[in-house]
Amino acid sequence: MILDRFRLDDQVAVVTGAGRGLGAAMALAFAEAGADVVIAARTQSQLDEMAEQIRGTGRRAHVVVADLAHPEATAKLAAEAIEAFGKLDVVVNNVGGTMPNALLSTSTKDLRDAFTFNVATAHALTTAAVPLMLEHSGGGSIINITSTMARASGRGFAAYGTAKAALAHYTRLSALDLAPRIRVNAIAPGSILTSALEIVASNDELRDPMEKATPMRRLGDPLDIAAAAVYLASPAGAYLTGKTLEVDGGLTTPNLDMPIPDL
Repeated sequence: MILDRFRLDDQVAVVTGAGRGLGAAMALAFAEAGADVVIAARTQSQLDEMAEQIRGTGRRAHVVVADLAHPEATAKLAAEAIEAFGKLDVVVNNVGGTMPNALLSTSTKDLRDAFTFNVATAHALTTAAVPLMLEHSGGGSIINITSTMARASGRGFAAYGTAKAALAHYTRLSALDLAPRIRVNAIAPGSILTSALEIVASNDELRDPMEKATPMRRLGDPLDIAAAAVYLASPAGAYLTGKTLEVDGGLTTPNLDMPIPDL
């Protein structure tokens, strides 16, 4: 059955930034597909709630409370998976983000911080995970979460977009280094209705123009990203590596302009 290829039965996944939003949706989707999940974020209460939902599917959850802005913290998650579940098959480098800012107000420190949070954390977990994936599972899948802003131009996104573009190319480069036993792919979400867009969800004056500027005429649901992650993690995606799935409703340009005036 073709649907069997989307199963993750008895696999073990690590998902960063899994207390809410896209990370939480992907972690729960992996559990529903049959995986045990290590979930990591900063907020204990959010992780505890997610762990209960995962356990409600019949799968196991292991909670790690950590500040994942620090690469050394993300690197430790690979060993946590082995200690908790004895193996590691899937890694999702989801944690990241940077606040929009005008170019001339973006300092070199802001740029370094964006690279640390969006790229160095992913590299730290990837390099810690790969030897353990090979040793305990023989291979696996790594998924990096980039962004539409990794390829689209919009004011205010110099630090964020540059860092996410670097992560997208890191995906291509690391995929070649790790093939054929480890697959490395990415998902580039568009505007997804998570807590980061709460103000948009509740304000028709903001939401309506964004929906009209999106070819699919709606904003994304976290499940849209979770479904793509299950595909990339599972045997269904076994022939993909070094690729980015653009789950963005068809965007070719940003659907939200930052209010940054001309110089």
